[in-house]
Amino acid sequence: MEYEIKHGADLNGAILNGADLKGAELYEAILTKADLKGADLKEADLNGADLRRADLEGAKLYKANLYEANLEGADLRRANLRRADLVEANLHEANLERADLRRADLSRANLSGAYLIEADLYKANLSGAYLIEANLTGANLYGADLSGANLIEAYLIEADLRGANLIRADLIEADFVGADLTGANLIGADLGGADLGGADLRGADLRGANLMGADLGGADLTGANLEEAILNGAD
Repeated sequence: MEYEIKHGADLNGAILNGADLKGAELYEAILTKADLKGADLKEADLNGADLRRADLEGAKLYKANLYEANLEGADLRRANLRRADLVEANLHEANLERADLRRADLSRANLSGAYLIEADLYKANLSGAYLIEANLTGANLYGADLSGANLIEAYLIEADLRGANLIRADLIEADFVGADLTGANLIGADLGGADLGGADLRGADLRGANLMGADLGGADLTGANLEEAILNGAD
C-alpha cells in the first residue's frame, strides 16, 4: 500500500516497518498504532506527531525531532534515539528497554511509568523530567542531568549514576539498591524513605539533602559530603 509521507498526514495503523524515512517531514502526523519496526527515521521531523502505541522497536531515530511528540505506550525497545530531541515529549508507559538515548534531550518529558530497563542514557538531559514509578533498573545514567527531575518511587536498582546531576531531584521512596552514585551531585535532593541499601555513594555531594527515613544499610558513604543533610530516622 502506498502512503503519503508528509506533515500532518493521517498514517494511523500504517505498515511502514523497515521503511527508509530519513529526514522525512512528519511533524504533527498521526501515526497511532503504526508499524515502524526497524524503520530509518534518522533526523526525521516528528515534532508534535501522534505516535501513541506505535511499534518503533529497533527503529533508527538518531537526531530525530520528537519535540512534544506523543509516544504514550509506544514500543521503543532497542531503538536508536541518540541525540534525539524529546523535549516535553509524552512517553508515559512507553517501553524503552535497552534503547540508545545517549545525549538525548528529554528535558521536561513525561516518562512516568516508562520502562527504561538497561537503557543507555549516557549524558542525557532529563532535567525537570517526570519519571514517577519509572523502571530504570540497570540503566546507564553516567553523567546524566536529572536536576529537578521527579523520580518518586522510581526503580534505579543497580543503575549507573556516576557523576550524575541530581540537584533538587525528588527521589522520595526511590529504589537505589546496589546503584552506583559515585561522585553524584545530590545537593538539596529529597531522598525521604529512599532505599539506598548497598549503594555506592563515595564522594557524592549530599549537602542539604533530605535522607529522613532512608535505608542506608550497606551503603558506602566514604568521602561523601553530608553537610546540613537531614538524617532523622535514616537507617
